[in-house]
Amino acid sequence: MHIDDILASMRDGEPQSNEAIAAFVRGVTDGTVSRPQAAAWLAWAFVRRLSDTETVALTREMTQSGDVLHWGHDGGRVIDKHSTGGVGDKVSLVLAPLWAELGYRVPMISGRGLGHTGGTLDKLESIPGYRTDRPLEELQQQLSDVGCFITGQTGELAPADRVLYALRNETCTVANIPLIVGSILSKKLAAGVHELVLDVKTGNGAFMERLEDATELAEAMVAVAEGAGVPCTALITAMDRPLGVKVGNALEVEESIDTLKGGGPDDLRDCTLALARDPRAAAVLASGAAYERFCRMVEAQGGDVRALDDTSRLLGSGTQSVVVSAEQEGFMQLVHARQLGVAAFRLGAGRSRAEDPVDMGVGLEVHVNPGDRVERGQPLVTLHHRAGHALDEATELVKQALRIGESAPPAVPLVHATVSK
Repeated sequence: MHIDDILASMRDGEPQSNEAIAAFVRGVTDGTVSRPQAAAWLAWAFVRRLSDTETVALTREMTQSGDVLHWGHDGGRVIDKHSTGGVGDKVSLVLAPLWAELGYRVPMISGRGLGHTGGTLDKLESIPGYRTDRPLEELQQQLSDVGCFITGQTGELAPADRVLYALRNETCTVANIPLIVGSILSKKLAAGVHELVLDVKTGNGAFMERLEDATELAEAMVAVAEGAGVPCTALITAMDRPLGVKVGNALEVEESIDTLKGGGPDDLRDCTLALARDPRAAAVLASGAAYERFCRMVEAQGGDVRALDDTSRLLGSGTQSVVVSAEQEGFMQLVHARQLGVAAFRLGAGRSRAEDPVDMGVGLEVHVNPGDRVERGQPLVTLHHRAGHALDEATELVKQALRIGESAPPAVPLVHATVSK
């Protein structure tokens, strides 16, 4: 089928056959479908929304657009986790080595930042030398030797998604359930996992702000994964405030290291343990053993492990800081995650286009949570900036993200629900 005919039928709202979706994905993969044509297809898919049948077909074709890995059944169950994205969400950096320490094998294929949310690969690349592009044969050996890796998509794994993932960010077509399902599951199914755990965020900092939408997404992903023969559980977790304290690439690596050593913020630790779904996880994380596993993973992927003990060696050092303090006493009624994520983005921690660079050192430290009692003059947020770049705009966004009132707001649970078959 010709791409012009496919685009015309998408424009006219006609159901897409398996053959049409297969032809589109093949064209994206081999380059015969141009970026503008692929962007137009995404726009029509976003506007009219793919059906369940079309979503299954898209996921299948994207999975099969490259290699589908097989790790065998020796040496531990192969498990992976994916988050739909939030502000300060560095769980993958903690969970992958924790799982490996528990005896699982974790081939984690991760992505870069989308919009106001940070990307796992961007965070890890703040470690000097860390490679997210190792060949598959080297990753296979690392999985055997270390038990985990966190890498980007190779040219062989779901290559169609690599193109479409970047275009979704550039065309504002990210927050669409069928496209999210196809993107996430094609990578995970191609990675050959035996089991999948999903962290579906909801709240003002998530792509799915409403709990109803997050539940729909969780149910859709669990259904498609289970239909492909992969046991899947989804946790719906809160993103009405940032996860942890630090927001930014090197900053989040620092906080992940603290957590791997047995410390770190309570909410980050609790979210990680909930997703781990293993009764041994709390004791192992508290022991600091997962930190040693993280060091082994970083070293295997070319990273300078000295930067883990001396975080001043992380890329992006040399920033300056400004503190936003409380102008009145009272209770924190709002710590708006999306606004804070956008503030970090404006400082340079994120990207507008796939090819844009990010500043590894800039970002925020958020010192309060909703419900906290604060006093006048108390530090609320520290902004780490580079020579004042976008500082005024980011500071104003931070101030808009915070609201102090006379009473504490209702508590929001960290985990709203669990979805499984």
